[in-house]
Amino acid sequence: MRELEYPFEAAYILKKKRSLKKKLLSDGTARVKKKIAVLGGSTTSDIVSVLELFLLDSGIEAEFYQSEYAQYWQDAVFGNPVLDSFEPDLIFIHTTYRNLDAALNVRMTRQEADAVLEERYSRLEQMWSALDRKFRCPIIQNNFELPFFRLMGSREAYDYRGTVNLITRLNMKLYDYAAEHESFYINDINWLSAAYGLDKWFDLKYWYLYKYAMSLEAVPEYAFQTANIIKSVFGRNKKCIAVDLDNTMWGGIVGDDGAENLEIGQETGTAQAYYEFQQYIKSYKDLGIVLTVCSKNEEENALAGLSHPEGAVSPEDFTLIKANWLPKDRNISDIAQELNILPEAIVFCDDNPAEREIVRSQLAGAAVPEIGEVTDYIRILDRSGFFEVTSLSEDDLKRNEMYKANIARANSLARFESYEDYLLSLEMTAEIQPFKPVYIQRITQLTNKSNQFNFTTKRYTQTEIEDISKNEKYVTLYGKLADKFGDNGVVSVIIGEKNGDTLTIELWLMSCRVLKRDMELAMLDALAAAAAEQGISRLVGVYIPTAKNKMVKDFYPDVLGFSPLCANSQGVTSWELDISGYENKNKVIKVN
Repeated sequence: MRELEYPFEAAYILKKKRSLKKKLLSDGTARVKKKIAVLGGSTTSDIVSVLELFLLDSGIEAEFYQSEYAQYWQDAVFGNPVLDSFEPDLIFIHTTYRNLDAALNVRMTRQEADAVLEERYSRLEQMWSALDRKFRCPIIQNNFELPFFRLMGSREAYDYRGTVNLITRLNMKLYDYAAEHESFYINDINWLSAAYGLDKWFDLKYWYLYKYAMSLEAVPEYAFQTANIIKSVFGRNKKCIAVDLDNTMWGGIVGDDGAENLEIGQETGTAQAYYEFQQYIKSYKDLGIVLTVCSKNEEENALAGLSHPEGAVSPEDFTLIKANWLPKDRNISDIAQELNILPEAIVFCDDNPAEREIVRSQLAGAAVPEIGEVTDYIRILDRSGFFEVTSLSEDDLKRNEMYKANIARANSLARFESYEDYLLSLEMTAEIQPFKPVYIQRITQLTNKSNQFNFTTKRYTQTEIEDISKNEKYVTLYGKLADKFGDNGVVSVIIGEKNGDTLTIELWLMSCRVLKRDMELAMLDALAAAAAEQGISRLVGVYIPTAKNKMVKDFYPDVLGFSPLCANSQGVTSWELDISGYENKNKVIKVN
């Protein structure tokens, strides 16, 4: 929704939040449903109502629990029957500087000031531990913004008796805890309040009258940042950026001006702005974001511009380069198809408002930020939160190389008349084993990101995956696939629950980048073998339809050989396979 794209009008969102919610709920979008508990140290009603809008816009329909005013610690440590029965999928702890009660004074000794710090931190850690033991779900915790006054002026930053010093040290302890605990995330309101401006962030009238820890006008900015973390936790991030070239990646038109005359580098302020934007785009690659080009240009000219000696990028940084005279929405659709992702996973970055509007109108779900002038490009993209990082696995770091290898595989296919010969030529090897701790993060990530090849689209937290991997009533498998072009990493996950001689497949997903390579047959072979070892003779698979997983609607019978069991009016189907005397189906992948 345009009204909720960054940069947005905070006053408009606050005024129209009810009508915006109604519009979002009636737009026909299929959304995942999540329960979110908000434990607040100040008034949270407006925060939740605006947060709900941003989540709806991201494809998440949230049901909320809100603690009573300033009862966040009591709810967590001593329990609350309403919260307990709510069973949240995620807990958001909204504490701020107001909840610290930082009773420091200049007469304190270093030991006394340290004791205050430890007491404040221990209360927080006690709360997190209690919530984790009870709910085993992701927790988002605000860090602490700086106060609106400094009793000692700049000395507050380095004197142990200063509140600024206390908050800085306390925040560092929060960061250390987050680094050591999976599924615990920091909402950086220290940075956000600084970016917003502390004088505007703190509106004392709202605190004294309504116990709002921030000004009402800051609520949308705060809710937006919080929503970015939540959508990332639940796998709603974008995966790819498609950038225009002329007057987006450099100043000038390469076909008219020549590569040697483009404005890029260190010679002028504008050239430096383009250079830094190129640096920023290139940094996405290290986060596993797929870089592509979508430009109206001759390919030769585009490559010359990308090879500019004063630039920060090169053609090799981009997985796909679409430089031609086709409509840009067509090129973006082709990019999505070649990468085996949906258009809604792509962010399109173009300086031309007309091109942006065409793509926005023709490709529903694709993100098209209003990037403004070149001096705004980084800020707009960065603050839009398209690629908020809540986990960073080894597979993420290698994703660009994996997609490039997929393109090489596709090019190789053209040389073979037989598809089986092509698959054999790939020299594929797979590692298929029960869940291992080293892959838990990636497995969790896949359960929250994979939508197309996913029979049930059940989502799991890292804690839940860890618990399942240790529970003997489950059979678990992960699958890694490599070939002569490269290693795809962990690409398939199966979770099955045992019940007598039957194993019910609770989750079966596969990354779309390895479709049509018989990995599903190798996984079925391994599942049948693992089940048979435990005395199981029957597999049951369930298909739960969503807006995105139609590709596997008939996969159980048509590809895997399952027989029909039952179906209901909502399109949910169940299938069974007798594995007594099972014969392996995979013929092209060597399984280790």
